[in-house]
Amino acid sequence: MISLAIAFAVLIVGYFVYGKVTEKVFSPDDRQTPAVAINDGVDCVPMKTWKAFLIQLLNIAGTGPIFGALMGAVFGPVVFLWIVFGSILGGAVHDYMSGMISSRHKGASVAELSGKYLGTAVKWIMRVFSVVLLVLCGVVFVTSPAALLDKLTPDWMNGTFWAVVILVYYLLATLLPIDKLIGRLYPVFGVLLIVMAAAVIGGIVFSGGKFTVPEVTLKNLHPVGTPIWPYMFITVACGAVSGFHATQSPMVAKCITSEKEGRKVFYGAMISEAMIALVWAAAGVSFYGTTIVLNDAFKGGASNVVYEISTGVLGVFGGILAIAGVVVCPITSGDTAFRSARLILAETFKLEQKQIRNRLIITIPLLVIGGALTWFAIVNDNGFQIIWRYFSWSNQTLAMIALWVSTAYLLKKGKYRFASVITALPAAFMSAVSMTYILSANEGFGLPTSITYPAGAIFAAALLAVYVVFLARRNIRKQG
Repeated sequence: MISLAIAFAVLIVGYFVYGKVTEKVFSPDDRQTPAVAINDGVDCVPMKTWKAFLIQLLNIAGTGPIFGALMGAVFGPVVFLWIVFGSILGGAVHDYMSGMISSRHKGASVAELSGKYLGTAVKWIMRVFSVVLLVLCGVVFVTSPAALLDKLTPDWMNGTFWAVVILVYYLLATLLPIDKLIGRLYPVFGVLLIVMAAAVIGGIVFSGGKFTVPEVTLKNLHPVGTPIWPYMFITVACGAVSGFHATQSPMVAKCITSEKEGRKVFYGAMISEAMIALVWAAAGVSFYGTTIVLNDAFKGGASNVVYEISTGVLGVFGGILAIAGVVVCPITSGDTAFRSARLILAETFKLEQKQIRNRLIITIPLLVIGGALTWFAIVNDNGFQIIWRYFSWSNQTLAMIALWVSTAYLLKKGKYRFASVITALPAAFMSAVSMTYILSANEGFGLPTSITYPAGAIFAAALLAVYVVFLARRNIRKQG
């Protein structure tokens, strides 16, 4: 329990200290943001800071920091370290830079920013890659809440019924101006999310010794021997470092009214999400007692694990409250996943989005594809797990690219030494994670660790070397 308390404290200190360092590196000023300069009444809409924060938090705090943290807890309390330091040094920096750089480019997507700072080829790769990721994300955030609602409602309201209801909501949330539906619902959902997390951790801490959170250990407690590297760093994405956030931050960047709000909105939302991930990781390692029992519980599905923990810790009424929060989390990320996909495709095909006809042209095909993949996930026993694994890897690969984009931006702005290191080091780390995983995993190349570990390290070192060489040349030019 002491380790958990320290973890929460470090996250808070990280926001005030490292968040301030990150803000200083970017150097926000008084220039007009897209919400003020464009203000199109659809996507670029001015919002108060607290509302922009809640929208950003609910955008990013979907199934990831809940299911991902619980699956990460199968490795044992070592997962606390990745959640804490991954979010402070990587995830929050990633989210802040993605949002603020977008704000300075009229709310441009991560794909467009990739083209500007890493080249045209990367832009087209990222256009395809990010849209695929967002559709997979939307599917994940349909199937998981539908499965939970299936457990709480009459038999005729099965998973398919709720999936259709959620997809209809996604259609409205993707089409309507951001302040008409999302802007009005999210503050209410935000309160529910916070109350839910507080209730779960409160139920564990004040259980009278019934639940005990173990202290942090570096030992891998995964019952089937799955190695921590790189699997834990892929499994726990949204609670630490997540490329999906790079698709969400530009959407909220269109709504902030001052660059100086950025640390509260982007860095602060990521730290808050890390706290949610800590809650569920702690719940996972304490409720089931051992990682063996927790791992076995996942055979009934991730939704079932959440249901058991919620009702077991808080009873029937409290469990419904907690599950309601878990349902809200993914839905409020799924809707903005499809919305972000619409915006990226609109940029790609130069379709102005003020007219609803143009929004429909993009939205309908997206939701048809999403619906087909959702059906696949529902009718196949391992459908959700298959989609989740591909989502997780593509998620972390996108984070890697977004961090290199941020590094290129800082270099172009003359941030040569420590200023660019703040993004370059986590970029190199995520490069090693992504490459090692795709070479190791069964859904990748399935190669032995004797090959994948050195290959991942060499790939990251090569990218870091390119960065160092570029840095040295820029310094020489500056001195000359």
